[in-house]
Parts: sequence; C-alpha cells; structure tokens
Amino acid sequence: MATAAEEPPGLQGQTGSKYCVGPSASTSQALKKIGHRGIDPTGETTYKKTTSSALKGAIQLGITHTIGSLSQKPERDVLLQDFEVVESIFFPCEGSNLTPAHHYGDFRFKTYAPMAFRYFREMFGIRPDDYMYSLCNESLIELSNSGASGSLFYVSRDDEYIIKTVQHKEAEFLQKLLPGYFMNLNQNKRTLLPKFYGLYCVQSAGKNIRIAVMNNLLPSAVRMHLKYDLKGSTYKRRASAKEREKAVPTYKDLDFIQDMPEGLSLDADKYNALCKTLQRDCLLLQSFKIMDYSLLVGIHNVDQACQEQANEEAGAGAKGQVQKALYSTAIEAIQAEVGRMGSMETEDRTGGIPARNSKGERLLVYIGIIDILQSYRLAKKLEHSWKALVHDGDTVSVHRPSFYAERFQKFMCNTVFRKNALKTSPSKKHRAGAGPVKRAAGSGPSLMTQASSSSTAQSPLLQHQASSDTREDTINRFCPLSPVMLAGRPDLLPDTIPPRNPVASAVETAISSLGSPRLLPASRLQSNTRGESLNKQNEEDSTPKG
Repeated sequence: MATAAEEPPGLQGQTGSKYCVGPSASTSQALKKIGHRGIDPTGETTYKKTTSSALKGAIQLGITHTIGSLSQKPERDVLLQDFEVVESIFFPCEGSNLTPAHHYGDFRFKTYAPMAFRYFREMFGIRPDDYMYSLCNESLIELSNSGASGSLFYVSRDDEYIIKTVQHKEAEFLQKLLPGYFMNLNQNKRTLLPKFYGLYCVQSAGKNIRIAVMNNLLPSAVRMHLKYDLKGSTYKRRASAKEREKAVPTYKDLDFIQDMPEGLSLDADKYNALCKTLQRDCLLLQSFKIMDYSLLVGIHNVDQACQEQANEEAGAGAKGQVQKALYSTAIEAIQAEVGRMGSMETEDRTGGIPARNSKGERLLVYIGIIDILQSYRLAKKLEHSWKALVHDGDTVSVHRPSFYAERFQKFMCNTVFRKNALKTSPSKKHRAGAGPVKRAAGSGPSLMTQASSSSTAQSPLLQHQASSDTREDTINRFCPLSPVMLAGRPDLLPDTIPPRNPVASAVETAISSLGSPRLLPASRLQSNTRGESLNKQNEEDSTPKG
C-alpha cells in the first residue's frame, strides 16, 4: 500500500475532503500523534504511516473479493477448526487474474474465520450482497472524533456498520474469543455486547493494520444531544478540557453524576429488561476474564429536537436505509416487545429506548457495551496494583473481572438508570378509595347533597387546582406523548369520559358554575346542577320542622 511519500497524485487530491483533516501545516503541527494515528505533511490522517484514503480503498477491495469468493462455497455447519482459518490474497497494483488493478500500492488482505463470521452475519439477517453493498459501494466516512485509543473509525454510508482499527493483542484476543462468542449468540441474540461481523488485516510495507467490522450503535440520522462513556469507576473519570471543546463531547462517569444526579427514568418493563441484559452480558465477560469495558450512552432529547426544528435534522430524518441487521438497535437488544414502544416516529425507526430526565423531558437512549477486547493480563494486573498504591483501588477502572462486573452493573442499574415511579393523580387516589358511582338514566353522574355542599364551601383557588389536576390526568391518559395538546381547547373532548367519584364530580360541577374550563358538555353539567337543586329543595320540604 502507498505510504504518505509514495501516495499517487489521485489520492493526494482527496486530502481536502470534508472527512479528512485540512491540509494546514499549523494544524498538522498542533495535532499530536496518538498511538499509531497521525497526520502527514499534507494534512491527511495516517495510520501506521498509511494514508486514510489508501487504507479505505484497500479495505473495500479486500472485502469485495472475500465476500465474492465466500459466496461460491456451499453452506454448512460451523466446525471448531473454522475459527482458526485465515485466508490471504495478494493485491498487486497492476492487477492479477484474481484481483483488479488499483493505485493503492501492493498489499495483502487477510480474512480471519470467514466461515464463522458468515454464520454470524446470517444470524442477524445480513445477506452477503447487502453487506458488500453497504461497505464497498460508496466511500467510507472517517469519523473525526475517534477517541484517545489512537484507533481509526469509519462508518458506512448507510449508517449500518462501524470499521475500527484494532491492535495486535486485541485481534488475537478476539480470535480466541470467537468460539465462546459463537456459543453466546446461539443462546441469546439479544445482547448489548458488540456484534462483530468481520475481522480483517491489511498488510503493506511490513505493517499489519487489523480492522474489525461491527454494528453502529449511534445512528447519524438522530442528533445526540449528550454522549457518555461510563465504566462505573470514579478515578479520573471526567472529560478533559480538550474533549469538552468538541461539538458533541464524550463525557464520563463523574460528569454524568454531576449532570444527571437523578439518572434516566425508564418504564418498569424496560428497566427490568435492561438490567437483566446487563447482568447476562457481564456474566459472560467475567467468564472470559474481560474488564475495562464501557457502556456507551447516546441521548437524544425529543422535546429539545422539536423546539430546534433544524432543517438538516428534517432531511436526515428522511434518510432511507437499505438494510437493517436484526437485534442491532438498543430496544431490540434488551427486549422482544419492540412493537409496544409507543407512537414516537423517531423511536420506531431508530430503536432508541424511551426515557425521561429529571425535568420530565422525553428522551431516546442508545446504548451498547464497547471495548470488550481488554483481558485481565499481567500488564493490567500491574496497572491496577500501581494505581491502588496512590488511590483507592476500588475506584480505578482497571480491576479484577468479577469486581469490575459487579461494580459496573450496580452503577448502571442504580445510578444511571432508574425505574420510573408511577405517579398516582389525586383523582385516581379518590377513585381507588370510593365505591362504584351510580348513574341516573339520561343524566350525568349522580351527586350527593353532602358532597355538593362541602365542595361549594371550598375556596376558588382549591377548586381551580383540583379541576386542573383532573383535566391534566385526563389529557395525559388520552395523549401521553403530548400533555399540552388539549390544554386550552375545551372544544376537544376525549372519546370516552373516565369514571368520576362523587367528590371529584362535585368539584367539577362547582367549578362549572363559576365558568371555568371543563371537559364535559355544558348542557349536561347545567341540567345536572338544576336536578341537584330540586332534589335538595324536596328533601328540605319533606323534613318535619320543629
């Protein structure tokens, strides 16, 4: 593959692309080299001295060839030796009988466990032609916010897949993990763990660049107002000043505790499903002695997005998708009842988990466990021992897998996510304590004289507050996603009038006489009031005097 010095003129002309860093010399000097990622003199991103544009081209050529050759092999069950197979094909720049000519320089493309990964893709409903079309039909998009690991991240144009460069130890560990990963997917496809669709290696100029293809957790069609990388530890778990300067910074544990002390409120069924999924996934990671993983949390504020009404968001929302992998969204990963999510249009398309913050704003939460290729090896044990000497050992991120899993679950289910406490309105409390209300034929709810007299004696302020609570309860039940839709519209009545207990009905009748807004038709309330007055007068006349 061509390096920065050997790069053909055609690739140099792409350095001004909006997905690459600008060619400013001052910018190149200002950006420090992080891991294997750097910037060449023209301003283009490099990885192991290979330009990003050349790497993207080599990846697409290699995947196109390996998927095409794999389709010619008959389908069969996955065998144990399939996890150890490595296929290799050489791509000379002038082309060969098996490969096309290209201008990326000579390189070799390796595919790890092709039969096993083909089975993984089939489990998630990904067809070979769709997989190849998503990754190879159009140029990959390089993500500028690639984190502090020094890895490069690419996303496919249809927003389906993420391609990440991985280190040698991580790729080696993933190969060892594949049989257990295969067994877990067979037992349970609904998981928050990363879904690996392929593991490849681009070999050029004596350098090996290993890449993994995974599911995309945060859809670009949905704007993320907040983003968190959470581990459950508190030692140095705060976003740096440089990170906060980004358009959408990735905050950490201490930032979440400070910004959202009351956490994210979920419905009981979704909260229970989420905690159960986390427990199952953490148990698997613990069994493989994996630690230092994170929960990536992207938060889309529905109410804030409605207020912004940005034109670019409207255009992105209409973006079509060729194919969506099964169990790839957050709501699918934790529960089966996808169709019972509500009527929010964005939620139905993108699979976010409905939630609310402490202000009561509607949210869509996108989550997934990331960075699972860190095992508790000798280096990690030494790191934990060193940090424990200068700080509380239980608060650092690096810890033994069993403790890490327990702390991770406790933080997510007790601090980050909270079970939504059902708030019972005053009218519901009264209905629960009162018996069934009898209705007279052809009239509204029958009112007791004593209740009517006591409600009339109430102050207007209390009467107005009780009426507002009753109206708000009715509106929320009939329009849960838009609590203000019916407010100030007495001409819009619900299809079914909810039952009323005598006290609540008496309060509404008293308020209707004062001319306040009401949910019931005025004719029914007025006739009800006249009938009540006649009943009261008859009772007084029939009572013996003296």
